[in-house]
Amino acid sequence: MRRRHENSIEAFAATDVGPVREQNEDAWLTEIDHGVFAVADGMGGHAAGEVASSIAIATVREILLGVKDPDETVLASEVGDTSDALRERLRYAMNQSSVRIRQEIERFPRYAGMGTTLVVLAVDGDQAHLAHVGDSRAYLFRNDRIFRLTRDHTVVQQEVDAGRLTPELARIVPHKNILTKSVGFHGPVDPDTSTRAVEPGDVFLLCSDGLTDPLEDKDIEAVCRSHAAEDLAQALVDEALRRGGDDNITVVVVAVADDLD
Repeated sequence: MRRRHENSIEAFAATDVGPVREQNEDAWLTEIDHGVFAVADGMGGHAAGEVASSIAIATVREILLGVKDPDETVLASEVGDTSDALRERLRYAMNQSSVRIRQEIERFPRYAGMGTTLVVLAVDGDQAHLAHVGDSRAYLFRNDRIFRLTRDHTVVQQEVDAGRLTPELARIVPHKNILTKSVGFHGPVDPDTSTRAVEPGDVFLLCSDGLTDPLEDKDIEAVCRSHAAEDLAQALVDEALRRGGDDNITVVVVAVADDLD
């Protein structure tokens, strides 16, 4: 799928259910006219993962594309700047996603235990704002190098941070995908947020862990170097499948024009 902003950015997305799962529990958003992009990776049995990720994406779309900021996100005029307000809106959108998932569980107890990861990119002029919960990731490909912009909310990542596990071992331990944060399942959400400058030629990647389980960052970088932005999302999905990926795989690519003028 491809979408194009008339001035400065293009967006591309690709997804695959993988060779094992019966359904795709990933969901994604490419609202290029508003500069809002997201990937969610649902969890839970009996189709609950698909429900959770769909609720999260729909909620993000509703709140971030709304004309007026919700009262809960309005900061005092003497506090912060536009970036602070947008990051607060991202936090609110994620927490509302969690609330609505839990409300759905109350209505349909068979969905008990469902939740989702969520990574959101909001491009506003020459700034990119990120928020994420879980182990879906955001990357930046700039000047032929890949930079990971998010840190996984997993038990294994905590072990790596504490020095009790090497990054190499972290990729193969059985419990590598146990989340410490998620949207819905863990209740109120405290997402990681950040803001960075956008440069001409930047390529942002959002993805579910179906991509990053079989592919290391260096592998993702190699694919980025060898493919144009319009082919990149599908190329990454194909490479993950070729490397033995067996989960749902979703990639959203946001490419900034070489000349922003």
